[in-house]
Amino acid sequence: MNDQRLRLDLAALADEVTAVDLRDRTLRTSRRLGIQRTVATSAAALVLIAAATGTAFAIRPNESPPPLPADTPSVTASPSQSPTPTPSTSADTPGAPPSSGSSTNTPSVKVGKLFYGPSDVNGVTTWNLRSWRPGGSVARLLTLPEIAMRGNMGVSPDGDRVAWVDPNNDLFVSDTDGSDKQKVRPGVDPYCVGAAWSPDGRRVLFRELKEAGGPGRYGVVDTRSTGKTVRWWATEPEACNALFSADGQTMAMTVSDGITLYGVDGTKKRVVPGFSPNGWQTDDVVSLAPDGSRVALRRHKLRGDPGDGARDLRVNVVLDTRTGKEFSLPLGGRTLRQVYFQSDGSMVVRVEAGSGHAVLLVDEDGRKVSETAEPASLKNMQILAVVD
Repeated sequence: MNDQRLRLDLAALADEVTAVDLRDRTLRTSRRLGIQRTVATSAAALVLIAAATGTAFAIRPNESPPPLPADTPSVTASPSQSPTPTPSTSADTPGAPPSSGSSTNTPSVKVGKLFYGPSDVNGVTTWNLRSWRPGGSVARLLTLPEIAMRGNMGVSPDGDRVAWVDPNNDLFVSDTDGSDKQKVRPGVDPYCVGAAWSPDGRRVLFRELKEAGGPGRYGVVDTRSTGKTVRWWATEPEACNALFSADGQTMAMTVSDGITLYGVDGTKKRVVPGFSPNGWQTDDVVSLAPDGSRVALRRHKLRGDPGDGARDLRVNVVLDTRTGKEFSLPLGGRTLRQVYFQSDGSMVVRVEAGSGHAVLLVDEDGRKVSETAEPASLKNMQILAVVD
């Protein structure tokens, strides 16, 4: 009896221990799964927050990042120093990197290809056009007559073709290496207008010579058409040295004292203020902003000497064509020599640098983007054109 009772009591006790053990195991498993679910949920939430934060930064790139946790060490970046450019002493070696405070060229804003000719043509019978792009070497191009440099040579906006008037008053075009030379038009004035290319690189403005030798009509010749067709202007403005704006809407020309803007059909648009017979004057318009809003030129006071008739592409000022006000350039105290607008509104600015020159890239707001020293072989030359 007692033995039977003892077996029953032991069996009941075993059932109780098993139940407790299973309950404890179930509770532990439940807690562990709960913790795993919590961790998984928290990780998912963190992923969503990170994705949302990354999207917000992508949409608002200028937004400041969130503060670091208190136990995160602080790191402060030190600004890098850029070397000061020095003119190259090698004949055709590209210049130094940008000077301190400027950045290197970016994909959106670059210096185009620069074309050069001699700055002094006295005693020269022929000369070679040259080209250079920062980071590359100087290239020797076609040979042109002296008269072309004096006032009528022009490079197409794509940099592939050159137009000029020879001593026989014939207008020619060719590739920049001298190949594919074609006679486009006879009886062209070699001094007044020169070869002004349209933005599409297809048409050239010229001024004809009358039989008596005087100036005649203005015409725009299609250099790619079979018959070299000409569209004549209905007006004959008393102006020379024409330049097209990159948007194809405006043309700047020199008049007796200053600069006047015309439509591409020769109709007068407006006069650039600030010039007068007894005040500021200019001889050549060097470059025109893509929308005609600014012009680069050399401005000087009245002088008695008319000069030798050669084209002078030096620049000492950039003006607003509506107000006549000067536009400030980041020259760093150096002497300005030349300015050329590019089709994106940026400017290629040539300044004196040591014994040579440096080329600055300046954006349309007047901020310097980059600086490169010119090769020493270009020291005694002037920039004739800059193409993208």
